Amino acid sequence: MIEQPLDATSPKPLYEQVKDFILHHIQDGTFKPHTRIPSERELAQRFGVNRLTVTKAIKELEQAGLVYVRIGKGTFVAPETYNLQLDTLMSFTEEMRQRGHEVSSRVLNAAMTEANAESAHRLCVPVGTRVAILRRVRCVNDQPIALETSTLLASACPDLFEHHDFTAESLYAALRTRYKLALAYAEQTLEARAASREEAVLLEMAERAPVLAIQRVTYDDRSRAVEYASSVYRGDRYKFRAVLKNL
Repeated sequence: MIEQPLDATSPKPLYEQVKDFILHHIQDGTFKPHTRIPSERELAQRFGVNRLTVTKAIKELEQAGLVYVRIGKGTFVAPETYNLQLDTLMSFTEEMRQRGHEVSSRVLNAAMTEANAESAHRLCVPVGTRVAILRRVRCVNDQPIALETSTLLASACPDLFEHHDFTAESLYAALRTRYKLALAYAEQTLEARAASREEAVLLEMAERAPVLAIQRVTYDDRSRAVEYASSVYRGDRYKFRAVLKNL
């Protein structure tokens, strides 16, 4: 690690120079995700500054989501944050792989059953209609990112679980290729809330930590609702991006 002394004559405050030092080593891979960076005392001694100067630098990095603090253990590099486009109908698997990430899933439930009141309402079918339910923990680079439950019309994909391994395969790819479904558009809502106990356990995060909850209904080219998806994304790992245009 190359040491760069702080410049006391620079117009840039000392805490920002300390912050730049830490940021540089995060970006060049010296400080890797989930590894502990030097302590505040170590950094203060290294650069000959007051510990409060280092504290301010780390606090700003924490607020930016670049590091996280574990009481009694130190400060650690935060994992990469992933951006999800809100203006493109693309599956989680497809989007992450397109960006060069390794994607996997842990299947919690994959079964044919009957639609309850909520899914029946979302899919515009009678309660008790045959549906396929797929519930998965979605992972990127072996890190849990989202908990996703998809409810689909069984008539649109009658033998879905007999031919596909959804620990690795994309659901949307299967719908398009095997069942020739033309997924045309989707309507979705987003809500910020606290994680439930079950969500926290499955996503390996603290209970009541922030999550982004999404409800989405996907339609085919005949405007038939074919999927109702309820997803929960880790608030510290995911950002949603949209391009807004003036009409």
